[in-house]
Amino acid sequence: MKKLLLAAGHSVVEAESGLEGIRLAGAERPDIVLVDINVPDLDGYEVTLRLRGMPGLIGVPIVAITAEGDRMTSLAVGADGFIAKPIDAGRFTQLVERYLRGHREHADETGEIRLRERSQKIVERLEKKVGELIEANRRLEENSRLRREFLRNLSHELATPMTPVVGYLKLLLGGELGPLNETQRKCLRSVEGSTQRLRSLVDTLLDVSQLETGRLHFFYVQYDFGMIAQKALAEVRARFEEAGITFSIEPTREPAFPAIGDADKLQRAMVHVLDNAAKFTPKGGEVALAVRKGYLPGGGEWYGMFVADSGPGVLPEQIPNILQPFYQVDGSVTRQHGGVGLGLAFARRVCEAMGGGIDIQSPPTEHVAGRVLTGTCVTLRVPPDGRIAAHTL
Repeated sequence: MKKLLLAAGHSVVEAESGLEGIRLAGAERPDIVLVDINVPDLDGYEVTLRLRGMPGLIGVPIVAITAEGDRMTSLAVGADGFIAKPIDAGRFTQLVERYLRGHREHADETGEIRLRERSQKIVERLEKKVGELIEANRRLEENSRLRREFLRNLSHELATPMTPVVGYLKLLLGGELGPLNETQRKCLRSVEGSTQRLRSLVDTLLDVSQLETGRLHFFYVQYDFGMIAQKALAEVRARFEEAGITFSIEPTREPAFPAIGDADKLQRAMVHVLDNAAKFTPKGGEVALAVRKGYLPGGGEWYGMFVADSGPGVLPEQIPNILQPFYQVDGSVTRQHGGVGLGLAFARRVCEAMGGGIDIQSPPTEHVAGRVLTGTCVTLRVPPDGRIAAHTL
């Protein structure tokens, strides 16, 4: 049909399913719509009923393409014409042009009965689909529960053997179990670094599972947002230095950033954001950090940590996804960057629990430490009093 219409000088837009056809018809506002009754998802009758109710298609002829026995049903549901299969190539374009010139067919006296029968079949189909969706939703909820339990159990199982490993490493490096030569000390420091990263991953797994089940407890104490940012930076500064990443810090304009909230979890959220910047910034690249006070349109205050990098950036459609647990832009086993996709998800959930959130720009438009870098800018925000928002969750 497309070849015949193109040869006759018409432009043709094709759709591979009923839903796609409805979307394209509404967007393209065509001169005529040809509907094959046997299309995926919605069938041609349902598509015709939907198209006939769209204001933008009033007056546009809808022609059914189907077997001869379905003519009256096609007309009853709103079609203006009917072209039988198999297509007669010699007459096809003439029939289409006839409908374009205004020709219309009408249902006979059985049209109302056929329409009622078709409506009953649509209701039966919808009833079946609703049942399938309810069952699918039940399975998803069960899978989600099993995932949460798996994360919780896995975290506990991993944390248990980690405790003696950390303890004995501390004793060995402290010389309490005997003297060490320099080679032994260097090896143990390497083991300690890897152990700390594994411990951090286990803690994050446990926290994410507790956040999803609402079991993570927040403790509210007085703290200084700027000081917490400095502590977080101290934790990851060595990683920036090892990678040869230039780090710029914007001088703060405020003497202090007094706040109330869970300073420990906020610091861990900041570490994840900084660690993410270090991970995706290439060797010799640049990262900029700023801590600022901002104001909401209604007059409320918020504190923000801005972390911009010169990494590869993120596609706009991927930005919502990277804040979800376990999502990674490159999830292959050969990916360049480590991690399991929990850092930003944890940071987002912590900030939201304290009444704030995380914003991502890629490429950044913010000036951070006097620089506009080319990769990504992650902004971590919380209000000075995180208890107020947390209590309204």
